[in-house]
This record gives sequence, C-alpha cells and structure tokens, in this order.
Amino acid sequence: MAQGTLKIHTENILPIIKKWLYSDKDIFVRELVSNACDALYKTKVLSDSGETSVNEEEFRIDLTIDTEKRTLTISDTGIGMSSEEVEKYIAQVAFSGAEEFLGKYKSQNENDQIIGHFGLGFYSAYMVSEKVEINTLSYRNESSPVFWSCDGSSEYTIEEGTQKTRGTSITLFIDKESDEFLEESRIKSILQRYCAFLPYPIFLNGERVNHNIPLWLKPASECSDQEYLEFFRTLYPLEPDPIFWVHLNVDYPFNLKGILYFPKINKRFDWNQNTIKLFCNRVFVSENCKDLIPDYLMILKGAIDSPDIPLNVSRSYLQMDRTVRQLSTHISKKVADKLSSLYNTEKEKFLSSWSDVEVIVKLGAIQDDKFYERVKEFLVWKNLSGQWTTIEEYIERHKEAYKNKVFYTTDDKNHTHFLELYKNQNIEVLYTNSHIDTTLISFLETKIDSVKFQRIDGAIDESILDTKREKTLLDAEGKTEALQIANFFKSKLNDIDVEAKSLASDTLPAFIIIDENMRRLRDYMSLSNQPLPPGMGDKKTLVVNTNNKLITRIYGLKEKQPELAEEIIKYVYEMSLLAQKELDPNALPSFVARSSSILEKLMS
Repeated sequence: MAQGTLKIHTENILPIIKKWLYSDKDIFVRELVSNACDALYKTKVLSDSGETSVNEEEFRIDLTIDTEKRTLTISDTGIGMSSEEVEKYIAQVAFSGAEEFLGKYKSQNENDQIIGHFGLGFYSAYMVSEKVEINTLSYRNESSPVFWSCDGSSEYTIEEGTQKTRGTSITLFIDKESDEFLEESRIKSILQRYCAFLPYPIFLNGERVNHNIPLWLKPASECSDQEYLEFFRTLYPLEPDPIFWVHLNVDYPFNLKGILYFPKINKRFDWNQNTIKLFCNRVFVSENCKDLIPDYLMILKGAIDSPDIPLNVSRSYLQMDRTVRQLSTHISKKVADKLSSLYNTEKEKFLSSWSDVEVIVKLGAIQDDKFYERVKEFLVWKNLSGQWTTIEEYIERHKEAYKNKVFYTTDDKNHTHFLELYKNQNIEVLYTNSHIDTTLISFLETKIDSVKFQRIDGAIDESILDTKREKTLLDAEGKTEALQIANFFKSKLNDIDVEAKSLASDTLPAFIIIDENMRRLRDYMSLSNQPLPPGMGDKKTLVVNTNNKLITRIYGLKEKQPELAEEIIKYVYEMSLLAQKELDPNALPSFVARSSSILEKLMS
C-alpha cells in the first residue's frame, strides 16, 4: 500500500469545489456518467484502431444504490486506468489548470470565475460524499487492478484493487446531508434530465433509463414529420404539437446540430420561460440559451447540441465569445430561411400559422437589421377584404392615390363605423392587431422611403370627405355653416376640440380623432408599463358629420331646445368615446343616466 498527497498548491481545493463549483448538487451525476461515457468512447476508438479488441455489446454504464451501506456506485465497461493514470488523472486535481482556477476564484468577481474546462468533473462527487473510492482495471494486457480512496481531504490511499474486468467503478459514500441521492426515483430523474441522449446504455439498479437517440444527429432529409413530432413530445410531453421546425446542421466554422420548434401559442403560453435545451456532446447543460439565441427567438422550443460552445467550469452556462455570437447569427439566419421557404412554397400553411409566428418575426425585424432584411418579403398584414399583403405591395398598388400612406386599424370590431366609411370609398385598410405593431410601424417608417402609417381614427383624410357637399354657406359674420356647427358643439363640450366635416357617408354622426403620434406615444408607454406625463395623450378632437341627419337636427335645436341639444351633444361625444374604447369606465354610469334622460325627454 502507498500513501500520497493530492498534487495541488492549496489545502482548500476540495471545500471550494464542494461549496462553490456547481450551482446544483445533482450535477455530480451528470459529471460522473459523462466521464464513464467518455471512457467507453475511448475504448471504441482504440478498438477501431486495432489497439484492443472489444465487444461493443458489452458497453454499458451502471448506477447501483445500496441504502444499507449508504453508497452510490457508477460503473462502466470502458477503458479503465492503470496505477500511473490514476495518479495522473485523479490524484492531480484539475492538473490542466488548478492554479489558474484558484487565482480566478480568489478575485471574487463573478465574471472572472468563467475560466473554461479544468477536469474537475470527478471531484463533483465530493459535493454529496464523505468518501469516494475507485476500483479500476485498464484495457492493457497484464494490467493490475487499482484501488484509490480519498475522504475529501488532501490525503488519499492507492493500492492494488479488486476489479476483475476492464472498466471503472466509482463508489460514493453519501454524506448525511445528501440522503436524497440514495433514492432511486431521485437518481432516475437526474439521469433522465441530463443523460437521456447519451450514446451508451445506462442502467439504474438493473433497469435501463435511456432509450432515446437524439433526432438532431440524423440528416434532415432522412427525418419524417412523424419523427419530428415524436421527438418534440419526448422533450415536452405535455405541450401541444408545434407548427413547424428548423433542423440545424453546421460543420464550419463551428459544429452545431439541433432542432428548433415553433410552438403553438395560446392564452396560457409563458413568454418568459426559457424552453430551448442546450446540450454539449449529447449531455444536457442548461435551458438558459439567452446568449446563444437572440431574444426574439427565445420563445422557440427544441434542442441545440454543440461541442464548440464555450461553457463555464461547471458546464452550467455559456461564456460569451465570438463563437457564441456567430452561432446566434447563424441560428437567426436559418430560422429566417425556413420561414421564407414556407412562405414561398407552402403559403397557405404559412398564413394559417402567421398568428403563432408573427410576434417572433416582428420582434426580430425591430431588433435585428439583418433579420429584417431576410423577413421583409413575408412581413404580412390582412386587409379589410381578408387578403394578405406586404407593405411594399400595398404601396405599389396605391402609390398615386394614397401618396405613400398606409391606412390601418387596430380593432376591426370597435371601428366598424369607420371601416364601412373606408370600404364604401374602396380604400384598403390593414389590420394591425399585434401588441408590438405600434413599435413596428414606427420602425418601418424609417426603413421604407416616404411611407407614412395613418390609423383611420388618427386624422381626417381627404379620401373620406365629400367636398361637393361641404357646408360653405356664409353667415353675416362670414362664418361657414360647418364652422357654426362646430362652434355650437364645442360650446357645449367645454375644452373639447370640434371639427365639422362633410363625410362621404351620411350614416356616421361623429367620431373621435387622436393625433397619430400622440396615440403611438401612449401605446408605447402602455406597452412599457410607464405612466404618461399629466395631460399627455388626453387631447381628443370630436369630428361631426355635417351630412348626418342627427347632427343637423341637433344643430336645429340650438334656439328651440338648447338644454336638450346640449344633452344630446354630450351623449354623441360619450357615444363616440365608447365606440372607440376611449370612454373612462368611471364615466359609464353618467353615460347610461344621460341616455335614459334623453329618451324620457324625447318621449314626452
């Protein structure tokens, strides 16, 4: 028997690993099983090169729990180790960079702790163990088995072992604070989380726990729709089927494979949930891909696997570098290419799914100029006739008539009285009902030359006026009849601005105008959950239709029944607010009372 000392320049490396290296204790299972998987892979490589002869059917990893002895054993039939290799790879903790690791850690700066790979995976076992033993036998002929033991201090024991067959068994003596890792159900859930896609069979107390082959390893041309759906259900058993997917396969300048799914978005959809699973060589790492995936694609689901992704020492999250930025750009491009292909080859499917993908596309267009250039060809809106169009197509159709204006509405139900007016004039109006459309509209005005979006209740456009029927008759003071009507209404509404216009339709008595820019500011502040400064966004203009019989009859009451005229004018104003969702809820009782009062007076 020989005695030795762990070859590091501090007595405190194991306490540091135990307390600080990993954010979750259960990661020790991932680390030890990953090491076992590596040992099997190395054996296969040696076999393929003729250096040893193995039967790959014997390749396996076994986890065994002994509750009486309070042990968890991880065994593999891999390459094994000689006494010299145990000294080199186990006794020298993180021999590839322990000093740098300790130097970084002592800075106590969170960013400085991101230092790369240092071979510390094995020592994660001490997060849950009071002692760890290794029994191993190298693949080399005439090798002797080796036994190594360490209780978490800097002292270890190494002697001849009892291993009979090629491979390694690591036995963890679970400490009293980690009883959960002696429960079969707990270990099984950890294996299914981190190791479900490893290439070699993993058994827990004799039962195999990994059966899945990651679909991302197959070429897209060989994957059926059914396989894509089944793989999605493996990743997200309780989620509804996705709409479509993007299969990623990159070889240069980095290696990356994966499948991203466009989820079905419903009322219960959690927009803040991170749902893309990050793998490194088929080992699950994290669901936090915010640096690898652009913000606007974070609502996608799926899996990404890359050996080139730089991880922190605990393999728990990404380190930001040039590779990550390149991967992010490439993923964005592949998503845009997939959407473009669908739009051009399966337009009906694309349009039927637009409500589920439009937020992704629109947000991406706003945040990423390159993404906008790729998606602008299928950035579509539906018009009053139910037809889909892009802004460029809309402008081309109406360049002369609308003078680069784009008419839109955000609410096809509460703006019905407007829509009929525009329909009767054969004016094309687009629906912009996404919550980010206000921001997108402002963005598009900077991207498309001379284009100007105008909400139908944001201004009085010439196209809805009937200039031939304007009330131009002058009174003794030189005021037109239209101005007289406007002044009369304004006198009864205190500080409300009023304009009297000759509309092309006689049926609409009045409507509310809110300045386009003011409305956008209000919508933007609302989206940002910020209050408007006092007085901003309150300015409204009541437009009365001089060709409407109700308006002319109200004006006719100014001498005979001025009190009734005032009541009806206030009613028309409040009715216009209500129709356009601008009436303060606190004003609703008085509106109802006013309605009853007017009806009573009219009946008498």
